[in-house]
Amino acid sequence: MNQNPTQPSVAIAGGGLAGLAAACALSDSGFRVTLLERRPYLGGRASSYEHPGTNEVVDNCQHVLFRVCTNLVEFYRRIGVEDKIRWFDEMTFIEPGGRATVIRASSLPAPLHTAPAFLRFPFLSGKDKFAIARAIAALTLNRQPDTGKSFLNWCREHDQTDNAIRRFWQPILISALSEDLDLISIAYAAQVVRESMKSREARHMGVPTIPLTDLYNRAGDYIRQRGGEIRTRTSLESFVPGPSGVGVSTSLQPEERFDYLVVALPFESVERVLPQTPEAASLREKLSHFESAPITGIHLWFDRQITGLDHAVLLDRTIQWMFHKSRLLATRAGTEESGSYIELVVSAAKSLIDRSRSDIVDLALKEVREFFPQAQSANLVKSTVIKEVRATYSPRPGINTYRPQQSTVWPRVFLAGDWTATGWPATMEGAVRSGYLAAEAIVRASGNSTVNFLSRDLPAAGLMRLF
Repeated sequence: MNQNPTQPSVAIAGGGLAGLAAACALSDSGFRVTLLERRPYLGGRASSYEHPGTNEVVDNCQHVLFRVCTNLVEFYRRIGVEDKIRWFDEMTFIEPGGRATVIRASSLPAPLHTAPAFLRFPFLSGKDKFAIARAIAALTLNRQPDTGKSFLNWCREHDQTDNAIRRFWQPILISALSEDLDLISIAYAAQVVRESMKSREARHMGVPTIPLTDLYNRAGDYIRQRGGEIRTRTSLESFVPGPSGVGVSTSLQPEERFDYLVVALPFESVERVLPQTPEAASLREKLSHFESAPITGIHLWFDRQITGLDHAVLLDRTIQWMFHKSRLLATRAGTEESGSYIELVVSAAKSLIDRSRSDIVDLALKEVREFFPQAQSANLVKSTVIKEVRATYSPRPGINTYRPQQSTVWPRVFLAGDWTATGWPATMEGAVRSGYLAAEAIVRASGNSTVNFLSRDLPAAGLMRLF
């Protein structure tokens, strides 16, 4: 499709999920889209590249989704990659020493569907389970406001045992929210619990079977097929808002005029491009309250199979998740007999930021051999460590107050990003929602007041429909 100069034009700064979602929605709505991305590839923090030290294509960090992520699922369907997501309906917890416990849904109605498996957890005592059950009931059945206290405070006030915190709440919430419990808002924690309990399907986990950049290149194709333009290695430097358009300056061009602009950058990059005017002061003040949370991905290649599992939650150690990439990636199907390629994930990885890569690999190798006995006789062929220092914004108590709406003081400038006001924490679902909300705001500003890009939330099922 060729560009039509009579179409309203929109520049979108940022080729991550938020920018791609906005670009795809606007491309479908008659807008002439120009997407600007400073990197040579799309996907933002959800991307992959050929690592020079290993000659392997690696994801910068493992990304997963759940069935409750209705807008992300719709986005994948829109760009034609829904079949590249492999879904799992059970999860394995592994203790040091190798004892594995599987959680899967029973035939009981939500939120009781996981109760039989939960009651059989051998790594939790009866006292732990009773405390957790009371807490889940409180979080699920009653709306939990952000009181300014952390979720760890809430756990102490609700008599959660140390073992329940360490072996249940930490694995679930640190992985979901990428932050330590003493820095997580109660409201965010409650949302994670409530969403995961609302139906049997809610906790089904999806894992991409192709590298992340291959996944999001499809979004680039989708935009181009509808007359849009993708400019990689091009960053937004500044913009000048006006009553009838926006002047956009990039790293390659002094100024272009667009009818609208979407700033879909990480929060720490937005301040740099804001105009030096009094109107920007309120947004700058909000941005000053945000802090980053790091995630570290550790990639290990072994000369033989170390486990038959596709993925697992790892308890009581630094590493929180194992993903068996040589089993998960479609491009490596059939090669698993010759070795294991695994990715290990550490969320809220502050303790690893200043450690050397060799130290982190040694730590990971030691822990992997604790969890997977077969790894004790396996040789490590190669490895790499990817530190995403600014992986997400920190979901701290009170931060919701400072999350800005997609519309700004400038009628033709809009924001997108998982850190904006989406109703969701810092997730891929939140990023897609922000892009769709920004696109909705632009279409409405152009005169269509009935547009709605957001998908319905996953409906509650079973007993959860009562709440």
